[in-house]
Amino acid sequence: MKVLMFGWEFPPYVSGGLGTACFGMTRALADERIEILFVMPGSEEPRSDRLLRVVSAGSFAVEEVSPDRKTPDAEVTHVVVHSPLHPYLNEWTYGNRSGFSGRGILSQGGGREGASLVLYGADLFSEVERYAQAAAPIARSEGFDVIHSHDWMTIPAALKAREISGKPWILHVHSLEYDRSGDAADRRIVEMEKRGMMEADHIIAVSGYTKRRIVSYYGASPDRISVVHNGVFRNDAVEDPVTFQAGRKGKNVLFLGRITFQKGPDYFIEAAAEVLKRFPDVTFIMAGSGDMMPGMIEKVAELGIGKQFHFTGFLQGEDVDRMFRMSDLYVMPSVSEPFGISPLEASRYGVPVIVSRNSGVAEVLHHCLLVDFWDVRDMADKMIALLSREPLMTEMQARAREELSGTGWKEAAGKIRDVYTRVAYQGV
Repeated sequence: MKVLMFGWEFPPYVSGGLGTACFGMTRALADERIEILFVMPGSEEPRSDRLLRVVSAGSFAVEEVSPDRKTPDAEVTHVVVHSPLHPYLNEWTYGNRSGFSGRGILSQGGGREGASLVLYGADLFSEVERYAQAAAPIARSEGFDVIHSHDWMTIPAALKAREISGKPWILHVHSLEYDRSGDAADRRIVEMEKRGMMEADHIIAVSGYTKRRIVSYYGASPDRISVVHNGVFRNDAVEDPVTFQAGRKGKNVLFLGRITFQKGPDYFIEAAAEVLKRFPDVTFIMAGSGDMMPGMIEKVAELGIGKQFHFTGFLQGEDVDRMFRMSDLYVMPSVSEPFGISPLEASRYGVPVIVSRNSGVAEVLHHCLLVDFWDVRDMADKMIALLSREPLMTEMQARAREELSGTGWKEAAGKIRDVYTRVAYQGV
């Protein structure tokens, strides 16, 4: 089975959970002997220290990286189309080129920046369409059985690939515009998502929560939607998980994620202020970046909790591992969370978790405490209960780690493989 996959993140290009999901998914699918051509954007030259092979994308200049040794993911080939797009981009950040260094960017004309720069579309949606046009020669030149794309920015590219190849298309929904923006949802993105829901041959949703929202908001038939929960790599065993110490002062409570409306950082800060009235030695850590960060810094100052509150900025790789090891409790107070991989990662480290009821991960992680994101008092009470009760904390640690036995990427890959088979060979 060969798959043409369109995505927006893959290490080293990572800005959120989608990159983690795409890496875990493709690695596990490769173990199932599924051959994948992964097409992604990138605003920098591919890093030569990665074990990836990048092949030519026709007239859109890319560079080939030769690995020094064989990679276990040899069935996954990557094509990088040079573009500034990434999953959580909006019209404002695109217009201001926020977060893009411009180093090593190649133009369509094949020259370096400043030579014949025709790289960017006039706006975010023009760039999405330009990416779709870049995908066309790949679809013409490569043989594959199924098209698999991730979230709204890939919809035009997937439609173009299906038009050219006649192969079936699976849309994988990790997040909806209504999740990211709530009542401020961009109608153009909503319309593009709706087109994808209506035209895709099949849809994969990361949770039952997301499936219900797709049916409710877009009117898609539930028979066309398969739920495949995200996972973690259980074989990446954490040999020294966090051990709760009831008598130790200075416990750490972690928020790790984008500092945006969707993730509920303001509710976390308000709850932190309540906890500190009872336990002044607790340290609260907000790891991540996003458009709400300046406002959250101001909020912490207004509440007078700056001495017990730290902002780390964006973290990845070993820094994320280190942060979990430092933490006694993880809180995910999301307003709307289609899945949420971080609570599973926290559980691997033996860190008890509190998660929003409006989340997909609550469907697979049962040994955790649930909160309504808006109920700051209840969130604070549950933090206090865990931080002050050693038996409750240690029981949650043990049960949550046991629970991970059914939430691996191997299980997710098996379900995705079954979807491929049904769509490619049975037309359902």
